[in-house]
Amino acid sequence: MSLRILVVGAGIAGLAAARGLRVAGFRPDVVDKLSASVVPAAGIFLPGNAIRAMRRLGLDAPLRPLGDLIFRMIFLDSRARGLFELDAAAIWAGVGESRALSRGELQRVLLTGVGGEVRYDTEVSALQAVDGAVKVDFRDGRVAEYDLVIGADGRRSSVRVHAGLGAAATPTGQVVYRSVVRGAPPLSDLTVLLGRRCAFQMMPMGGRRLYCYADEIVTAGTPDAEDPLARVRELFADFGGHVPAVLEAMETVQVAHTDEVVLDRWHAGPVLLVGDAAHATAPTLAQGAAMALEDAVVLGEVLRESSGDIPAALDAYEKRRRPRCVQMRERTLERDRTCEVPPTLRDPMLRRRGQRIFTDHYRELILPF
Repeated sequence: MSLRILVVGAGIAGLAAARGLRVAGFRPDVVDKLSASVVPAAGIFLPGNAIRAMRRLGLDAPLRPLGDLIFRMIFLDSRARGLFELDAAAIWAGVGESRALSRGELQRVLLTGVGGEVRYDTEVSALQAVDGAVKVDFRDGRVAEYDLVIGADGRRSSVRVHAGLGAAATPTGQVVYRSVVRGAPPLSDLTVLLGRRCAFQMMPMGGRRLYCYADEIVTAGTPDAEDPLARVRELFADFGGHVPAVLEAMETVQVAHTDEVVLDRWHAGPVLLVGDAAHATAPTLAQGAAMALEDAVVLGEVLRESSGDIPAALDAYEKRRRPRCVQMRERTLERDRTCEVPPTLRDPMLRRRGQRIFTDHYRELILPF
């Protein structure tokens, strides 16, 4: 069948959606307002369900030489004393391996699956429903018409606003710091140190690199640190284990305030939101990319099965995806509430029950989607 489809956004969600559509037999256009030279520099952790989705998109093989496999997750207190461990290989057995790699590497793999040109420096300025289709105005003055527009343009989605599906994302009160560190002590496991209202996470990502992800909870209105690297070193100065050596080797830090997107509906007419544009959460469970990859698989399937009936396909899509994404938000909020508990109460509880509690957070994700 021939459908004119536009995917707005060429990040993980947009490229994955384009791939899911290609696998289903469609040939979407893909645009992004950013330049092609903008390549994400941070790392990313892909749990087993993300790898399963990549496999269903036919893109798992190119991932295998990249990054590093994560077999174990170790949780420590701020002085590097043990809290509990998770056997990641056992949790995701039969689903997929867990892998840490560069975001740029993942994006290049997804680009190979698009099967067509991505038009960069191309911004959507307006959407208008016209006889069951969508008239799309671009910032450069061009106009085009599509049967379906996919908004995969992230937490601050312009498609969401143009389609009247929701306004700004809601801040979570969490600030995250990301860094790729070279020359740090070798590490074979994903290692998390939990402090008071903050945490420091490290994982190997291949090429003698560590991906470091740290976060802190702040009150509303707290100004951004003028020097993110200095802030990270100050915040985690008293942490033990490998943290002091990693902080010393750290050269640059990316900082961001996290927010979430909660919408009553994900589609209006022939416009659909996917990925963070529809259901962003704090990145606590490392499920942002995984949910976007799963979205892409389901999107292709429902459109192929709908025989061109776009309203039916979008209804089917939301019916399949919403319960899983709602569950993921609930698990994320549960995990984040742990950070609010004083360590004197939290740490003994995690030593007793942490393994079971955190394993349960992933249990629904093992199920088919």
